[in-house]
Amino acid sequence: MPRSVNHVASRARRKKILKLSKGFYGRGKNVWTVAKNKIEKGLQYAYRDRKVKKRDFRSLWIQRINAAARQEGLSYSVFMGKLNQSGVELNRKVLADLAMNHPEAFKAVIAKVK
Repeated sequence: MPRSVNHVASRARRKKILKLSKGFYGRGKNVWTVAKNKIEKGLQYAYRDRKVKKRDFRSLWIQRINAAARQEGLSYSVFMGKLNQSGVELNRKVLADLAMNHPEAFKAVIAKVK
């Protein structure tokens, strides 16, 4: 008697992976074993880089705040220290946005801190 194999489930499993690999380069899009490895690695990168993205944005905000603060004669660390002492509770994201898009508002914050 022939062995019973569940073709429906195994094909669905492969189709799911090959659908995720759509748009990949070379054999990564249509060869099962290559596509499976690429998808696994891609998901690892996605998980890792969701954390890295947060680091990158914080770094960008700090650079923008530093550049704007230096135009007013303060370094980043001195500015942030005075900001905390004065009790102004603005996070780096908001400060960077003010520095980039609303320089007069950022100057007002610096004036309050000084």
